[in-house]
Amino acid sequence: MYLIEPKRNGEWIYDPGTSMALQEYVKDHIFLDDDVLFPYMMHPAVQIGKFQNAYEEVNQPYMDEHDIKIIRRETGGGAIYLDDRNMSFCFLFNGTNDAYGNFERLYEPAIKALKNIGVDENLLSQKGRNDLVLDGKKISGAAMTVQKGRIYAGYSLLLDPDYEAMVSVLNPNLKKIESHGIQSVRSRVGSIRPYLAPEYQNMTVWEFTDYMICQLLDIDDVREAKRYELTPEDWAGVDKIAAEKYNSWDWNYGRFQQFGYRLTERFPIGTVSVDLTIEHAKIAAIQITGDFFGTKDVKEIEEALVNVRLKKDDLLNALEPLDLNHYFGNLTKEEFVSFILSEKES
Repeated sequence: MYLIEPKRNGEWIYDPGTSMALQEYVKDHIFLDDDVLFPYMMHPAVQIGKFQNAYEEVNQPYMDEHDIKIIRRETGGGAIYLDDRNMSFCFLFNGTNDAYGNFERLYEPAIKALKNIGVDENLLSQKGRNDLVLDGKKISGAAMTVQKGRIYAGYSLLLDPDYEAMVSVLNPNLKKIESHGIQSVRSRVGSIRPYLAPEYQNMTVWEFTDYMICQLLDIDDVREAKRYELTPEDWAGVDKIAAEKYNSWDWNYGRFQQFGYRLTERFPIGTVSVDLTIEHAKIAAIQITGDFFGTKDVKEIEEALVNVRLKKDDLLNALEPLDLNHYFGNLTKEEFVSFILSEKES
């Protein structure tokens, strides 16, 4: 099995879009005489499945506040939070045979590796469709698809999950969304570190990664790995995919064709309700109602927001010419936009 690391000029690449683009480039353009392993680590990001509606999966205001990106992958499955405290592993397996859809088989090497550093085998098992569970808590979720006769699969391993960020970012409050996206099943999330043997308790994430690479490649030292080094031409292809797809708003947010939702919130100036129809992440229709007092017709706000992307900066820019005090009373543009994106139910 070849090892392909996301390194450019010797430096690890953390950008979520580039990480995903690298994997896509390799699976579509590089065909080797053996399987491929890609370890990857990202700056904080939420990775959602190909068929999910981004707005159903994340707390967008929290993401904006903490500079957390969203990235849509090419495989199905649910939303996961990734950061630089945990490592993920993707694979390209030549041939599809009986391995496609067999998550138990996919996890076998990882389970063996974790047992070897002290994890109790009686507490560790593959459960449900695609989860790895330790002591009743999820420490990994896997995804899999077939591309050009090869199985493209991957999973994360939660060594030190950031529980606060994970819970906050994967906790959308919207209850009245009307969509046909495949929603994530929320599970109790666990951590691998507390279950390691004492001599492994202080492993860094990089030491853990090197250990897992050795186990997955069946070698004694990571320096023994059979590697494929990306060329400048390869990186040019990766950058093109990242720019046109994985770092594109249309791919990450706008791919989902249409959905609608309703919000109601009680402000000091009165109750405000907003009904929205969203098409490709842009506001196709909006209706504002409530018991607030204003001297101008809110229809002007509605007209200003039609065809605007459901994104904080775009919404604020669209409202820039308007003084919302004339429409609602003492309500700022920032408060109104945060309300639209807050996904709160009355």
